[in-house]
Amino acid sequence: MKIRKLNPENQAKVTALLQQVFPDSRYEGQLVDNLHKQNKVVHEWVCLHVNSVIAYVAFTNAYDGTAVCGLHLAPLAVKPEFQRQGVGSELLRFALRQEVISSSTVFVLGNPKFYRRFGFVSCTAPICPFDKKNTRFLGLRNVISQPFVVGYEPEFSLGKR
Repeated sequence: MKIRKLNPENQAKVTALLQQVFPDSRYEGQLVDNLHKQNKVVHEWVCLHVNSVIAYVAFTNAYDGTAVCGLHLAPLAVKPEFQRQGVGSELLRFALRQEVISSSTVFVLGNPKFYRRFGFVSCTAPICPFDKKNTRFLGLRNVISQPFVVGYEPEFSLGKR
């Protein structure tokens, strides 16, 4: 198993992985494709096993108005037959150690039980527009105390959330 930055050769494999992991939703695959088409800043890594993409993680800018205030982790996906084997955890730990990520506040909208294992804690601020009560919105290295609605890249709103 190898972890690498996403390269153009693996972009179609990531789209296929996202369709497999989220079979009832085209949102995640379209999101990643749209981010690439719009040349947005996306920090991405894949986990490869026998030249197959078995896991993927991405980080995009988080905004306070027009100012970048951190990064959003989304999506994180692991091929079904490799789930519950530590692949996603290994990929996430690797990504969180990378300089561009380790020096930033990171937000995630997801399963608190899973993400707390990596140091994420519940956020009271900022407020997630997709989870107004912040029940599943967590942060890592979050020092924000003033409430505001955190911004996402516009591509996050183009599909069904």
